[in-house]
Amino acid sequence: MYKLSQRSLSRLNGIEPILIEIVKEAIKESPIDFGIPNDGGLRTAERQNELYKKGVSKLDGYNKKSYHQTGKAFDIYAYVDGKASWDRKHLTAIAEHIKEVALDKFGVKLTWGGDWKSFVDMPHFQI
Repeated sequence: MYKLSQRSLSRLNGIEPILIEIVKEAIKESPIDFGIPNDGGLRTAERQNELYKKGVSKLDGYNKKSYHQTGKAFDIYAYVDGKASWDRKHLTAIAEHIKEVALDKFGVKLTWGGDWKSFVDMPHFQI
């Protein structure tokens, strides 16, 4: 049984309360431990634009806004062997679990960036 660290919880500040509840419930029985990375929660337009300029987002924060800017998205990383992992296998196992918890326990159908075809974003979830 896993639990979110205070750091991960603080990174969820400002996102939709239902998403916070989903994450807190999902971590308990997750097949792999996970956390919330820096920038994994609410983002300002300025921060979104910085990520866009670095090439890690297709959304500039101004003309094309991210769900992170409205508190309707969060990102995760797998926590394996004492360190962060963005391994596809780890993230897929966690994502399937998070989506199942969201739907079964909260009646919420999450969109996972790993299911996208054009810009696959394995750590990303949105409502």
